[in-house]
Amino acid sequence: MDLCYNEFGDTMKIKGKSRIFNVVLCERFFLRLKGNMGRKNIQDILLFPKCNSIHTFFMREAIDVVMISKENQVLYVRNHLTPYHIILPKKNVYATLEFPREENPYQVGDLIHYQKDEE
Repeated sequence: MDLCYNEFGDTMKIKGKSRIFNVVLCERFFLRLKGNMGRKNIQDILLFPKCNSIHTFFMREAIDVVMISKENQVLYVRNHLTPYHIILPKKNVYATLEFPREENPYQVGDLIHYQKDEE
């Protein structure tokens, strides 16, 4: 999978409840199609730009979903979304983040801040 980078080439990170996660940018067709389907022990956050709805068909475990505006403001949160469910299109949503289950620290109205990889 492709990690998300800022304009300086730094790997982007987002803080979860228990640790800092890599952000995987899902822009290409195959990455968008596959997402977390069939994966066990999800370890990264998936970022789907230009995505205002999702499904969890063929997934093996629940995820936390955060939908954000172009300004990175949280507009919709659904924690513990189990397999074989759909979130219908949401108004004003620009991108969707998929967190490992029970790792989403955000609430509606929060701003998402990406962090640089500090190795």
